[in-house]
Amino acid sequence: METAAFASSSASSSLLSSSSSSSRTLQFLRFKPERESLKCKPYRSFSIRAASPVDGGDNVVTLLDYGAGNVRSVRNAIRFLGFDIKDVQTPEDILNARRLIFPGVGAFAPAMDVLNGRGMAEALCSYIEQDRPFLGICLGLQLLFESSEENGPVRGLGVIPGVVGRFDSSKGIRVPHIGWNALQITKDSGILDDIGKRHVYFVHSYRAMPSDDNKEWISATCNYGDKFIASVSKGNVHAVQFHPEKSGDVGLSVLRRFLNPKAKRQKPVEGKATKLAKRVIACLDVRANDNGDLVVTKGDQYDVRERTEENEVRNLGKPVDLAGQYYRDGADEVSFLNITGFRDFPLGDLPMLQVLRYASENVFVPLTVGGGIRDFTDGNGRYYSSLEVASEYFRSGADKVSIGSDAVYAAEEYIKTRVKTGKSSLEQISRVYGNQAVVVSIDPRRVYLKDPDEVEFKTIRLRNPGPNGEEYAWYQCTVNGGREGRPIGAYELAKAVEELGAGEILLNCIDCDGQGKGFDIDLVKLISDSVSVPVIASSGAGSVDHFSEVFSQTNASAALAAGIFHRKEVPIQSVKHHLLKSGIEVRI
Repeated sequence: METAAFASSSASSSLLSSSSSSSRTLQFLRFKPERESLKCKPYRSFSIRAASPVDGGDNVVTLLDYGAGNVRSVRNAIRFLGFDIKDVQTPEDILNARRLIFPGVGAFAPAMDVLNGRGMAEALCSYIEQDRPFLGICLGLQLLFESSEENGPVRGLGVIPGVVGRFDSSKGIRVPHIGWNALQITKDSGILDDIGKRHVYFVHSYRAMPSDDNKEWISATCNYGDKFIASVSKGNVHAVQFHPEKSGDVGLSVLRRFLNPKAKRQKPVEGKATKLAKRVIACLDVRANDNGDLVVTKGDQYDVRERTEENEVRNLGKPVDLAGQYYRDGADEVSFLNITGFRDFPLGDLPMLQVLRYASENVFVPLTVGGGIRDFTDGNGRYYSSLEVASEYFRSGADKVSIGSDAVYAAEEYIKTRVKTGKSSLEQISRVYGNQAVVVSIDPRRVYLKDPDEVEFKTIRLRNPGPNGEEYAWYQCTVNGGREGRPIGAYELAKAVEELGAGEILLNCIDCDGQGKGFDIDLVKLISDSVSVPVIASSGAGSVDHFSEVFSQTNASAALAAGIFHRKEVPIQSVKHHLLKSGIEVRI
């Protein structure tokens, strides 16, 4: 008899299942309310009749989407591969599925709340224990284990022995684990056979560890601080910690192999992935031009208008077309920055949502959107919270949202009181979707000093003197697109937002923006040495050498550029080949 234990964060319970050829008896267990204790005792039982798979034909995939985070990309990937989708509405839909994909998104406890509240946990256990085609993704893998330490302990489905725990940042790694990492395939699973030694995309803060109890399940591991479980497989049941729908052609091959296991195997593309790669990100600054059309633009120090008599917004192309081109060129992520304030539209009609929806149909790497993630009142007087706004972006295809000005105000208040209110957009979104889904964009200006004691903020000693021979500087944060300075430094802001729930920091520098003279190494080093979350270097790239410089001289996890890619001055592949020659691992 196998055990399938689960619990919600509000009403902790677990599930012990036994089966026969005709029906299943699902035995619920109640355990002590102390969250540190996972011991349980029998409570009550009832039966679910196992249905035969009848829904849809060979071309239909049943998708368990419980309404959290970006599942649109999984949908798009399935349709891209030529399959139709049936959504789970009831537990019976799970039991009747021919093949089931569970793209778990968000935090462990809320996911279990939904599965328990809708009676789907029992059906999932029944389906899996019948060895029917199943693919779990990210949280969809973690929920198969006995429990998780995330806001817990919280019981999982209990299909696989083991506890899901948080990465240990004391080992010198960045948490969350975000980016393209290498797999160590340990057995023939049937779905990983075509990928070879290639990078796949991870984004998570918690992981399951290999043990003697679960070794029969493990089909691949990944090294990040410690070795963790990257993929499990037994019979027709598979689950992966990485995101195949965000892993480009490599990920699509994993999905294709699951959806059509009888397809002819492809010869694996040669690769040399060994560890976490540095990321090269293409950024698209999107705004409405003077005719109201959304265009990709770029300026110097945040000024996007042409210095001509007409003074028109600089137009470098259409957002969706450029995003698709950058994906084909090898960008590891695509970031949209909305620099137009759309104030009168109903939330569902915001132009940036349409950009995301169309872009995610053919772009199978992570998409980040920033700008406008705030409380919002439309022209009809309808109020939307920042959480509602972010949720709509996630549903439209965003994997991460970037918060700017709102995060500065929240950090200022937190530094004054040292109290987390839970009310800021940063705290709300990270609590619901996980901190890996929240990027904080920091936009500082360099302020030169002759004496570091002139200000209360963290200062640096300059490698090169300032315009008047100054030896020191601090970085003053700004809001409203760089137009307003605030009494807080980049160092203080970065430390505060990390505590409030930021999973990643996008570090811009207004002084370097559009100059093409390189990233502000002093700034990137200051921040990347001070926080344990990944840092993205931005502003100033003008050549391939600037990328190798920032990666070799700082702890940046990624580097972002815009204008040099838009104007085709420096191709993305040229950057990557240069980094490889410099001994820096990247995804090819």
